[in-house]
Amino acid sequence: MNSKFLGTGVALVTPFNSDLSVDHEALANIVNYNIENGTEYLVICGTTGESVTLTKQEKQAVIKTISEANNGRLPLVLGIGGNNTNQVVEEIKSTDLSGIDAILSVSPYYNKPTQEGLYQHFKTIAEASPVDVILYNVPGRTSKNMEPETTLRLANDFDNVIAVKEAGNNMVQYLELIKNKPEDFLIISGDDDLALGVVLAGGAGVISVIGQAFPKNFSDMVRLGLKGDAKEAYKLHFKLMDVIGYIFEENNPAGIKAVFEALNLCQDTVRLPVVPASNGLKEKIRAYLA
Repeated sequence: MNSKFLGTGVALVTPFNSDLSVDHEALANIVNYNIENGTEYLVICGTTGESVTLTKQEKQAVIKTISEANNGRLPLVLGIGGNNTNQVVEEIKSTDLSGIDAILSVSPYYNKPTQEGLYQHFKTIAEASPVDVILYNVPGRTSKNMEPETTLRLANDFDNVIAVKEAGNNMVQYLELIKNKPEDFLIISGDDDLALGVVLAGGAGVISVIGQAFPKNFSDMVRLGLKGDAKEAYKLHFKLMDVIGYIFEENNPAGIKAVFEALNLCQDTVRLPVVPASNGLKEKIRAYLA
């Protein structure tokens, strides 16, 4: 069992200054805030990090800032994925992965491959990657669900395919994966609202958005869930439930950045086509925090 990815990982935001440049100081602060409050691992340049709007140079600078702030304390996962298989392989080969424990690779979006196409895409990535691979199924963003059979076929065929971040908000699919997975393969929740239920059913934990704003409560909740202490864990879940709804109400990461702005951890600046959270949503977030 790959225990370094048990518990709570967080999909880190990329904070921006008012001029839309990367705010490296805020990023380092967010990393330390998470390490000090119980987060188990960090995910760099995922969807929440607005990776699709970062240049190659900015990505490298973000990796450097997070790695230096982390200073070997927590495992690091780097998002490298896309819908052009050869380009993804090229990025894996041209990225310095020393100090990176695994890559998180999103299922191809826009071109809607068949299940066999998804299998071949990830087969190519698994064979090219010198580090472990976490599959990432997020049909709401890719418009194509990776069926449990495809995920489990990859899990069984490749030793370095160690986990799936499942974010289809579909409890039945989670349960099917947990029921039929190889023993040491990890089912990681990509849905903050379902994370506790997934963990109690036998999932390995979560890669969370809200967890980075409330790392203590969220990681405690997941740890209690891993121990099977449902009653105590649900107390924390109910405490966080409203704000989890708020941050996904308009757009991710506009919602989580509005929370961070209210906590004075970074500005709410995002890059187009994403726009900042509306004043109405910010009001709700401020009221929740108060």
